[in-house]
Amino acid sequence: MPESIDDLIPNAKQIRKEAALKVAEKADEYARLAAAAESEKRALIERLSRPSGKSEEEKIKLASTIIQRAVRNGLTEVQVYRFPSSMCTDKGRAINQQEAGWENTLTGIPKEIFQLWADYLKPRGYRISYQIIDYPGGMLGDIAITIAWED
Repeated sequence: MPESIDDLIPNAKQIRKEAALKVAEKADEYARLAAAAESEKRALIERLSRPSGKSEEEKIKLASTIIQRAVRNGLTEVQVYRFPSSMCTDKGRAINQQEAGWENTLTGIPKEIFQLWADYLKPRGYRISYQIIDYPGGMLGDIAITIAWED
């Protein structure tokens, strides 16, 4: 039995409706994925904003391992950490402006790293820098922490 033209070619109104449903499904999926990613990011920031729970000895051993590995690879500095500027109490503004007292805006693990440097590495001639390394959408993004040992 031959098919009718209406079976082969649906009317434009029906096609528009089907296309709109597909667009809506894609938008819903995108919104769901974006919400899940944002939730994961908030959870990560929350976790990183709290103290690490590591002992001073564990922190020193970890710093030593990172530095020694970099030295074996011929480096004179190493990025030891990267974190979102939203973890700073001022969202990274003081670091970006290189204001005196910027370290007072640190929280959680980035603050612990600074304290470890001040207590153990600085007296041994190491330098530390906190620098904004990306600007998504023109806004302050991630901050890199770098330890250096050569002038």
